[in-house]
Amino acid sequence: MSNPLMASNRDDPLMLLSSHHPSSASSPVAVSDSDSYLLDASQIGSASGSFQNDAGFLGGGFDAGLNNEAEYGFSRPDFRSVPLVGTVEMYERHVFLCYKNPQVWPPRIEAAEFDRLPRLLAAALTARKSDMKRETRLTICEGHDGTETSNGDVLIFPDMIRYRRLTHFDVDTFVEEVLVKDGDWLPGSPETLRGWYIFVCCHGSRDRRCGVCGPSIISKFKNEIESCGIQGKVSVSPCSHIGGHTYAGNVIIFGPTVKKEVTGHWYGYVMPEDVPLLLEQHIGKGEIVDFLWRGQMGLSEEDQKISLEQRSLLNGGINGGRSTNETTETNDGIASTCVPRSDGPGCCQTNVGYCCQSPALQGKSEDFDSKEVAKNYKNEKKSSFKKQVSRNSFSGGKGMGHPRKVCSMPTWYESWEREDTYAALAVIAAAVSVVFTYKCYRQLN
Repeated sequence: MSNPLMASNRDDPLMLLSSHHPSSASSPVAVSDSDSYLLDASQIGSASGSFQNDAGFLGGGFDAGLNNEAEYGFSRPDFRSVPLVGTVEMYERHVFLCYKNPQVWPPRIEAAEFDRLPRLLAAALTARKSDMKRETRLTICEGHDGTETSNGDVLIFPDMIRYRRLTHFDVDTFVEEVLVKDGDWLPGSPETLRGWYIFVCCHGSRDRRCGVCGPSIISKFKNEIESCGIQGKVSVSPCSHIGGHTYAGNVIIFGPTVKKEVTGHWYGYVMPEDVPLLLEQHIGKGEIVDFLWRGQMGLSEEDQKISLEQRSLLNGGINGGRSTNETTETNDGIASTCVPRSDGPGCCQTNVGYCCQSPALQGKSEDFDSKEVAKNYKNEKKSSFKKQVSRNSFSGGKGMGHPRKVCSMPTWYESWEREDTYAALAVIAAAVSVVFTYKCYRQLN
Protein backbone atom coordinates (compact mmCIF):
# COMPACT_ATOMS: atom_id res chain seq x y z
CA MET A 1 0.00 0.00 0.00
CA SER A 2 1.40 3.39 -0.94
CA ASN A 3 2.12 5.97 1.70
CA PRO A 4 -0.08 9.08 1.18
CA LEU A 5 2.56 11.34 2.67
CA MET A 6 5.20 10.04 0.29
CA ALA A 7 2.77 10.52 -2.57
CA SER A 8 2.28 14.09 -1.38
CA ASN A 9 6.02 14.69 -1.41
CA ARG A 10 6.33 13.44 -4.96
CA ASP A 11 3.57 15.89 -5.85
CA ASP A 12 5.37 18.69 -4.04
CA PRO A 13 7.19 21.41 -6.00
CA LEU A 14 10.88 21.85 -5.40
CA MET A 15 10.44 25.11 -3.58
CA LEU A 16 11.98 24.31 -0.19
CA LEU A 17 15.30 26.07 -0.39
CA SER A 18 17.82 25.19 2.28
CA SER A 19 21.00 23.20 2.59
CA HIS A 20 19.75 22.02 5.99
CA HIS A 21 17.00 19.93 4.49
CA PRO A 22 18.01 16.32 3.85
CA SER A 23 18.16 15.30 0.22
CA SER A 24 16.19 12.19 -0.64
CA ALA A 25 13.97 10.78 -3.33
CA SER A 26 10.91 12.17 -1.58
CA SER A 27 12.46 15.50 -0.64
CA PRO A 28 11.30 18.64 -2.46
CA VAL A 29 14.94 19.62 -3.01
CA ALA A 30 16.01 16.38 -4.66
CA VAL A 31 17.51 17.11 -8.07
CA SER A 32 16.18 13.82 -9.44
CA ASP A 33 12.57 14.79 -8.73
CA SER A 34 10.51 15.41 -11.87
CA ASP A 35 9.09 18.58 -10.32
CA SER A 36 12.53 20.17 -9.95
CA TYR A 37 12.69 23.84 -10.83
CA LEU A 38 16.47 23.68 -11.40
CA LEU A 39 16.78 25.35 -14.76
CA ASP A 40 18.29 24.52 -18.09
CA ALA A 41 20.78 27.23 -19.00
CA SER A 42 19.03 27.71 -22.32
CA GLN A 43 15.92 28.99 -20.52
CA ILE A 44 17.61 31.88 -18.77
CA GLY A 45 17.45 35.30 -20.36
CA SER A 46 15.19 34.27 -23.24
CA ALA A 47 12.35 36.60 -22.28
CA SER A 48 12.45 40.29 -23.05
CA GLY A 49 10.69 41.55 -19.93
CA SER A 50 9.57 40.71 -16.41
CA PHE A 51 5.83 41.04 -16.92
CA GLN A 52 5.21 39.70 -20.41
CA ASN A 53 2.31 37.52 -21.49
CA ASP A 54 -0.36 39.21 -19.38
CA ALA A 55 -2.95 37.98 -21.85
CA GLY A 56 -2.27 34.42 -20.83
CA PHE A 57 0.21 31.60 -21.18
CA LEU A 58 -0.60 29.41 -24.16
CA GLY A 59 -2.00 26.20 -22.77
CA GLY A 60 -1.26 27.26 -19.20
CA GLY A 61 -4.62 28.77 -18.34
CA PHE A 62 -7.33 26.81 -16.59
CA ASP A 63 -11.11 26.88 -16.70
CA ALA A 64 -12.60 25.18 -13.65
CA GLY A 65 -15.97 25.04 -15.39
CA LEU A 66 -14.61 22.49 -17.85
CA ASN A 67 -13.89 20.01 -15.08
CA ASN A 68 -16.21 17.62 -13.35
CA GLU A 69 -16.93 18.53 -9.74
CA ALA A 70 -17.48 14.88 -8.89
CA GLU A 71 -14.03 14.00 -10.20
CA TYR A 72 -11.93 16.96 -9.04
CA GLY A 73 -14.05 18.90 -6.55
CA PHE A 74 -15.18 18.46 -2.97
CA SER A 75 -17.21 15.35 -3.80
CA ARG A 76 -14.31 13.52 -5.45
CA PRO A 77 -13.75 9.96 -4.21
CA ASP A 78 -10.47 10.66 -2.42
CA PHE A 79 -11.71 13.78 -0.58
CA ARG A 80 -10.96 13.57 3.16
CA SER A 81 -9.74 10.02 2.76
CA VAL A 82 -6.34 10.32 4.50
CA PRO A 83 -5.09 12.06 7.67
CA LEU A 84 -3.70 15.57 7.27
CA VAL A 85 -1.42 16.20 10.23
CA GLY A 86 2.33 16.04 9.49
CA THR A 87 2.04 16.76 5.75
CA VAL A 88 3.94 20.08 5.80
CA GLU A 89 7.66 20.01 5.03
CA MET A 90 9.84 21.65 7.68
CA TYR A 91 10.68 25.27 6.79
CA GLU A 92 11.17 28.55 8.65
CA ARG A 93 10.49 31.35 6.18
CA HIS A 94 7.92 31.79 3.41
CA VAL A 95 8.50 34.19 0.52
CA PHE A 96 5.56 35.12 -1.72
CA LEU A 97 6.18 36.83 -5.06
CA CYS A 98 3.13 38.70 -6.35
CA TYR A 99 2.92 37.93 -10.07
CA LYS A 100 -0.06 37.88 -12.46
CA ASN A 101 -2.95 35.50 -11.75
CA PRO A 102 -3.85 31.79 -11.77
CA GLN A 103 -5.55 32.04 -15.17
CA VAL A 104 -2.20 32.70 -16.87
CA TRP A 105 0.15 30.72 -14.63
CA PRO A 106 1.76 27.82 -16.52
CA PRO A 107 2.19 24.48 -14.71
CA ARG A 108 5.84 25.33 -13.82
CA ILE A 109 5.81 29.09 -13.44
CA GLU A 110 9.24 29.05 -11.75
CA ALA A 111 10.75 27.57 -14.91
CA ALA A 112 8.62 29.20 -17.63
CA GLU A 113 10.41 30.91 -20.49
CA PHE A 114 8.07 33.89 -20.63
CA ASP A 115 7.98 34.56 -16.88
CA ARG A 116 11.42 35.93 -16.22
CA LEU A 117 11.00 37.34 -12.70
CA PRO A 118 9.76 34.18 -10.90
CA ARG A 119 12.17 32.06 -12.91
CA LEU A 120 15.23 34.12 -11.98
CA LEU A 121 14.16 34.48 -8.35
CA ALA A 122 13.74 30.71 -8.01
CA ALA A 123 17.13 30.14 -9.65
CA ALA A 124 18.84 32.65 -7.34
CA LEU A 125 17.30 31.04 -4.27
CA THR A 126 18.52 27.65 -5.43
CA ALA A 127 22.03 28.95 -6.02
CA ARG A 128 22.22 30.57 -2.55
CA LYS A 129 20.32 27.96 -0.52
CA SER A 130 23.47 26.78 1.25
CA ASP A 131 24.18 30.36 2.39
CA MET A 132 20.77 31.01 3.92
CA LYS A 133 20.39 30.61 7.68
CA ARG A 134 16.68 29.78 7.48
CA GLU A 135 14.96 27.15 5.38
CA THR A 136 12.99 29.17 2.87
CA ARG A 137 10.00 28.36 0.68
CA LEU A 138 9.02 30.35 -2.41
CA THR A 139 5.43 30.59 -3.65
CA ILE A 140 3.77 32.78 -6.28
CA CYS A 141 0.64 34.72 -5.34
CA GLU A 142 -1.68 36.88 -7.39
CA GLY A 143 -0.47 40.36 -8.34
CA HIS A 144 -2.33 43.32 -9.83
CA ASP A 145 -0.58 46.61 -10.54
CA GLY A 146 -1.91 49.57 -8.59
CA THR A 147 -3.15 47.43 -5.69
CA GLU A 148 -1.81 46.24 -2.34
CA THR A 149 -0.25 43.30 -4.17
CA SER A 150 1.26 44.76 -7.32
CA ASN A 151 3.32 42.70 -9.73
CA GLY A 152 6.83 42.33 -8.32
CA ASP A 153 5.87 42.88 -4.67
CA VAL A 154 7.48 40.40 -2.26
CA LEU A 155 5.82 39.35 1.01
CA ILE A 156 7.97 37.63 3.64
CA PHE A 157 6.64 35.62 6.61
CA PRO A 158 7.05 35.37 9.58
CA ASP A 159 8.95 38.65 9.20
CA MET A 160 5.67 40.32 8.15
CA ILE A 161 7.35 42.67 5.68
CA ARG A 162 6.73 43.69 2.08
CA TYR A 163 9.18 44.92 -0.54
CA ARG A 164 7.70 46.81 -3.47
CA ARG A 165 8.28 46.24 -7.17
CA LEU A 166 11.14 43.79 -7.42
CA THR A 167 12.35 43.45 -11.02
CA HIS A 168 14.49 40.80 -12.69
CA PHE A 169 17.43 43.25 -12.60
CA ASP A 170 17.29 43.31 -8.76
CA VAL A 171 16.95 39.61 -8.02
CA ASP A 172 20.55 38.77 -7.11
CA THR A 173 20.99 41.83 -4.89
CA PHE A 174 17.64 41.22 -3.18
CA VAL A 175 18.42 37.58 -2.38
CA GLU A 176 21.88 38.49 -1.12
CA GLU A 177 20.84 41.36 1.15
CA VAL A 178 17.47 40.16 2.45
CA LEU A 179 17.43 36.36 2.37
CA VAL A 180 21.11 35.56 2.87
CA LYS A 181 22.27 38.42 5.11
CA ASP A 182 18.85 39.00 6.75
CA GLY A 183 19.27 42.71 6.13
CA ASP A 184 17.42 45.37 4.16
CA TRP A 185 17.36 45.74 0.42
CA LEU A 186 18.30 49.18 -0.85
CA PRO A 187 16.94 51.21 -2.58
CA GLY A 188 13.85 49.23 -1.52
CA SER A 189 12.36 49.94 1.88
CA PRO A 190 10.54 47.21 3.82
CA GLU A 191 6.94 47.90 4.78
CA THR A 192 5.40 46.29 7.85
CA LEU A 193 2.48 43.97 7.13
CA ARG A 194 -0.43 44.17 9.55
CA GLY A 195 -3.38 41.89 10.02
CA TRP A 196 -3.96 38.39 8.67
CA TYR A 197 -2.94 36.97 5.30
CA ILE A 198 -4.72 33.98 3.79
CA PHE A 199 -3.43 32.13 0.72
CA VAL A 200 -5.46 29.53 -1.17
CA CYS A 201 -3.90 27.27 -3.81
CA CYS A 202 -5.69 27.88 -7.13
CA HIS A 203 -2.98 26.58 -9.47
CA GLY A 204 -5.32 24.76 -11.83
CA SER A 205 -2.84 24.34 -14.66
CA ARG A 206 -0.70 22.34 -12.22
CA ASP A 207 -3.49 20.21 -10.75
CA ARG A 208 -7.21 20.26 -11.52
CA ARG A 209 -8.22 19.63 -7.92
CA CYS A 210 -6.89 22.99 -6.76
CA GLY A 211 -8.21 24.57 -9.95
CA VAL A 212 -11.72 23.43 -9.08
CA CYS A 213 -11.66 23.82 -5.28
CA GLY A 214 -9.52 26.93 -4.84
CA PRO A 215 -11.65 29.59 -6.61
CA SER A 216 -14.82 28.72 -4.70
CA ILE A 217 -12.93 28.96 -1.39
CA ILE A 218 -11.47 32.33 -2.42
CA SER A 219 -14.95 33.58 -3.34
CA LYS A 220 -16.39 32.45 0.00
CA PHE A 221 -13.57 34.11 1.95
CA LYS A 222 -14.04 37.39 0.08
CA ASN A 223 -17.80 37.38 0.61
CA GLU A 224 -17.47 36.66 4.33
CA ILE A 225 -14.72 39.24 4.81
CA GLU A 226 -16.76 41.91 3.01
CA SER A 227 -20.02 41.10 4.76
CA CYS A 228 -18.29 41.32 8.14
CA GLY A 229 -16.54 44.59 7.34
CA ILE A 230 -13.02 43.30 8.02
CA GLN A 231 -11.47 44.03 4.60
CA GLY A 232 -8.67 46.05 6.18
CA LYS A 233 -7.86 43.33 8.69
CA VAL A 234 -7.90 40.12 6.66
CA SER A 235 -6.46 39.66 3.16
CA VAL A 236 -7.02 36.61 0.93
CA SER A 237 -5.12 35.78 -2.28
CA PRO A 238 -4.82 32.82 -4.65
CA CYS A 239 -1.39 31.23 -4.76
CA SER A 240 0.56 28.69 -6.79
CA HIS A 241 1.33 25.07 -5.92
CA ILE A 242 2.30 24.61 -2.27
CA GLY A 243 2.49 20.82 -2.23
CA GLY A 244 -0.11 18.17 -1.56
CA HIS A 245 -2.74 18.81 -4.22
CA THR A 246 -4.42 15.66 -2.97
CA TYR A 247 -5.49 17.72 0.06
CA ALA A 248 -7.24 20.43 -2.00
CA GLY A 249 -8.62 22.85 -0.96
CA ASN A 250 -5.33 23.97 0.54
CA VAL A 251 -5.21 27.10 2.69
CA ILE A 252 -2.36 28.83 4.56
CA ILE A 253 -3.08 31.45 7.23
CA PHE A 254 -0.38 33.81 8.53
CA GLY A 255 -1.06 36.01 11.52
CA PRO A 256 -0.06 36.93 15.08
CA THR A 257 -0.69 34.64 18.05
CA VAL A 258 -1.65 35.84 21.51
CA LYS A 259 2.09 35.95 22.27
CA LYS A 260 2.58 38.47 19.44
CA GLU A 261 4.42 35.82 17.43
CA VAL A 262 3.63 35.26 13.76
CA THR A 263 2.83 31.70 12.73
CA GLY A 264 1.81 30.08 9.47
CA HIS A 265 -0.78 27.32 9.71
CA TRP A 266 -1.65 25.01 6.83
CA TYR A 267 -5.14 23.62 6.33
CA GLY A 268 -6.30 20.94 3.90
CA TYR A 269 -9.59 19.48 2.67
CA VAL A 270 -11.12 22.92 3.20
CA MET A 271 -14.62 23.44 1.77
CA PRO A 272 -16.39 26.79 1.26
CA GLU A 273 -18.66 26.02 4.21
CA ASP A 274 -15.55 25.71 6.42
CA VAL A 275 -14.61 29.34 5.76
CA PRO A 276 -16.83 30.87 8.51
CA LEU A 277 -15.33 28.40 10.99
CA LEU A 278 -11.76 29.38 10.03
CA LEU A 279 -12.60 33.08 10.34
CA GLU A 280 -14.38 32.68 13.65
CA GLN A 281 -12.14 30.11 15.29
CA HIS A 282 -8.62 30.66 13.91
CA ILE A 283 -8.67 34.41 13.27
CA GLY A 284 -11.35 35.57 15.71
CA LYS A 285 -10.49 33.33 18.66
CA GLY A 286 -6.93 32.17 18.05
CA GLU A 287 -7.89 28.48 17.96
CA ILE A 288 -6.51 25.89 15.56
CA VAL A 289 -9.16 23.98 13.64
CA ASP A 290 -7.70 20.54 14.21
CA PHE A 291 -9.76 18.42 11.83
CA LEU A 292 -8.51 20.52 8.88
CA TRP A 293 -4.97 21.14 10.19
CA ARG A 294 -2.03 19.94 8.06
CA GLY A 295 0.79 21.49 10.08
CA GLN A 296 2.70 24.64 10.86
CA MET A 297 5.64 26.62 9.60
CA GLY A 298 8.65 26.00 11.86
CA LEU A 299 7.66 22.48 12.95
CA SER A 300 8.93 19.20 11.58
CA GLU A 301 6.45 16.59 10.43
CA GLU A 302 6.92 14.67 13.68
CA ASP A 303 6.56 17.81 15.80
CA GLN A 304 3.31 18.61 14.02
CA LYS A 305 1.89 15.25 15.10
CA ILE A 306 3.13 15.76 18.65
CA SER A 307 1.57 19.23 18.73
CA LEU A 308 -1.81 17.84 17.74
CA GLU A 309 -1.55 15.07 20.34
CA GLN A 310 -0.70 17.57 23.08
CA ARG A 311 -3.65 19.78 22.21
CA SER A 312 -5.86 16.71 22.19
CA LEU A 313 -4.71 15.69 25.67
CA LEU A 314 -5.18 19.20 27.05
CA ASN A 315 -8.73 19.27 25.75
CA GLY A 316 -9.67 15.70 26.60
CA GLY A 317 -9.91 14.74 22.94
CA ILE A 318 -9.68 16.57 19.65
CA ASN A 319 -12.77 18.62 20.46
CA GLY A 320 -14.94 16.43 18.29
CA GLY A 321 -12.56 16.93 15.38
CA ARG A 322 -12.91 20.68 15.66
CA SER A 323 -10.61 23.29 17.13
CA THR A 324 -8.32 23.71 20.13
CA ASN A 325 -6.42 26.63 21.55
CA GLU A 326 -3.14 27.48 19.86
CA THR A 327 -1.75 28.35 23.29
CA THR A 328 -2.80 27.62 26.85
CA GLU A 329 -1.79 31.09 28.02
CA THR A 330 -5.10 32.93 27.78
CA ASN A 331 -4.53 35.64 30.36
CA ASP A 332 -2.99 37.94 27.76
CA GLY A 333 -4.75 36.48 24.76
CA ILE A 334 -7.82 34.79 23.49
CA ALA A 335 -9.95 32.64 25.77
CA SER A 336 -11.68 29.60 24.36
CA THR A 337 -15.45 29.66 24.54
CA CYS A 338 -16.09 26.06 23.47
CA VAL A 339 -17.38 24.53 26.69
CA PRO A 340 -18.78 21.07 27.45
CA ARG A 341 -22.57 21.06 27.37
CA SER A 342 -24.73 17.99 27.06
CA ASP A 343 -28.05 19.77 27.30
CA GLY A 344 -29.66 23.13 26.86
CA PRO A 345 -31.57 24.55 23.90
CA GLY A 346 -29.92 25.45 20.64
CA CYS A 347 -26.71 23.55 21.27
CA CYS A 348 -25.01 21.43 18.64
CA GLN A 349 -25.22 17.81 19.66
CA THR A 350 -21.92 16.19 18.77
CA ASN A 351 -20.58 12.93 20.08
CA VAL A 352 -18.47 14.78 22.64
CA GLY A 353 -21.15 17.25 23.74
CA TYR A 354 -19.41 20.47 22.79
CA CYS A 355 -21.13 23.69 21.85
CA CYS A 356 -19.21 26.65 20.45
CA GLN A 357 -20.51 29.86 21.91
CA SER A 358 -19.76 33.40 20.78
CA PRO A 359 -16.17 34.61 20.99
CA ALA A 360 -15.03 36.00 24.33
CA LEU A 361 -11.83 37.68 23.34
CA GLN A 362 -9.39 39.03 25.89
CA GLY A 363 -6.46 41.09 24.81
CA LYS A 364 -5.35 42.36 21.46
CA SER A 365 -2.37 42.07 19.18
CA GLU A 366 -0.25 45.09 18.36
CA ASP A 367 -0.80 44.53 14.66
CA PHE A 368 -4.35 43.25 14.62
CA ASP A 369 -7.47 43.59 16.75
CA SER A 370 -8.95 40.10 16.84
CA LYS A 371 -11.72 41.33 19.12
CA GLU A 372 -12.92 43.74 16.47
CA VAL A 373 -13.04 41.01 13.84
CA ALA A 374 -14.94 38.67 16.13
CA LYS A 375 -17.40 41.44 17.04
CA ASN A 376 -18.06 42.31 13.41
CA TYR A 377 -18.46 38.66 12.56
CA LYS A 378 -20.88 38.10 15.43
CA ASN A 379 -23.04 41.10 14.53
CA GLU A 380 -23.23 40.02 10.92
CA LYS A 381 -24.24 36.46 11.78
CA LYS A 382 -26.80 37.31 14.49
CA SER A 383 -29.63 37.45 11.97
CA SER A 384 -29.37 33.76 11.20
CA PHE A 385 -31.31 31.55 13.64
CA LYS A 386 -29.73 28.32 14.81
CA LYS A 387 -27.80 27.88 11.56
CA GLN A 388 -25.86 24.64 11.50
CA VAL A 389 -23.22 23.72 8.95
CA SER A 390 -22.67 20.07 8.24
CA ARG A 391 -19.06 19.06 7.74
CA ASN A 392 -17.14 15.84 7.37
CA SER A 393 -14.43 14.78 9.78
CA PHE A 394 -12.53 11.53 10.03
CA SER A 395 -11.44 9.24 12.80
CA GLY A 396 -8.66 6.75 13.16
CA GLY A 397 -6.71 8.24 10.28
CA LYS A 398 -8.35 6.16 7.52
CA GLY A 399 -11.53 6.23 5.54
CA MET A 400 -14.33 8.71 5.34
CA GLY A 401 -15.53 10.12 8.62
CA HIS A 402 -18.99 10.75 9.93
CA PRO A 403 -20.69 14.14 9.52
CA ARG A 404 -20.40 16.60 12.33
CA LYS A 405 -22.08 19.94 12.97
CA VAL A 406 -20.80 23.30 14.15
CA CYS A 407 -22.84 25.94 15.91
CA SER A 408 -23.33 29.35 14.46
CA MET A 409 -23.34 32.43 16.63
CA PRO A 410 -25.79 32.10 19.60
CA THR A 411 -29.24 33.67 19.30
CA TRP A 412 -31.51 35.02 22.02
CA TYR A 413 -33.07 31.57 22.31
CA GLU A 414 -29.70 29.84 22.68
CA SER A 415 -28.48 32.36 25.28
CA TRP A 416 -31.62 31.99 27.43
CA GLU A 417 -30.48 31.01 30.90
CA ARG A 418 -31.53 27.58 32.12
CA GLU A 419 -32.64 29.02 35.46
CA ASP A 420 -34.93 31.48 33.68
CA THR A 421 -36.43 28.62 31.70
CA TYR A 422 -37.12 26.60 34.87
CA ALA A 423 -38.68 29.63 36.56
CA ALA A 424 -40.96 30.30 33.60
CA LEU A 425 -42.06 26.67 33.50
CA ALA A 426 -42.78 26.75 37.24
CA VAL A 427 -45.00 29.84 36.86
CA ILE A 428 -46.89 28.25 33.96
CA ALA A 429 -47.38 25.02 35.90
CA ALA A 430 -48.67 26.95 38.93
CA ALA A 431 -51.12 28.87 36.77
CA VAL A 432 -52.43 25.69 35.15
CA SER A 433 -52.81 24.11 38.60
CA VAL A 434 -54.86 27.05 39.88
CA VAL A 435 -57.14 27.00 36.84
CA PHE A 436 -57.68 23.24 37.13
CA THR A 437 -58.44 23.48 40.86
CA TYR A 438 -60.91 26.31 40.27
CA LYS A 439 -62.77 24.34 37.58
CA CYS A 440 -63.02 21.32 39.85
CA TYR A 441 -64.38 23.52 42.63
CA ARG A 442 -67.07 24.99 40.33
CA GLN A 443 -68.17 21.54 39.18
CA LEU A 444 -68.56 20.28 42.76
CA ASN A 445 -70.74 23.26 43.63
